[in-house]
Amino acid sequence: MEKENANRTRIIGLRLTPKEYAKIEKKWRASTCRKLSEYVRRSLFEKPIVTTYRNRSLDDFMTEMIRLRSELNAVGNNFNQAVKKLHTLQQIAEFKSWLMAYEVEKKTLFNKVDEVKNRIQKISETWLQ
Repeated sequence: MEKENANRTRIIGLRLTPKEYAKIEKKWRASTCRKLSEYVRRSLFEKPIVTTYRNRSLDDFMTEMIRLRSELNAVGNNFNQAVKKLHTLQQIAEFKSWLMAYEVEKKTLFNKVDEVKNRIQKISETWLQ
């Protein structure tokens, strides 16, 4: 069986109104076709066209998670600055014991912040592909 010539040498000229073109372009952008010509060819020859779908509620969730990640970063930074400031106040013995106790809390907080950030990153990578 001869292999079909894959080179496309024939051109079809087609004029559209701006409205018609906008409609086709909107459908093309919603598909997984990389080029408009590929989309039109698939549509013309009634081949399957895979379209993408954006879930608005998941978009809202991702926006909220990004905001939460920023807030967690800010809380962690503020906590870190406070602990660094307390490290300079070594005149009172109670501060030293307080610093040792809260050093453990600091590590726990940062571990949880990192855990949340990693989870948000995984969810966003999965959704935003």
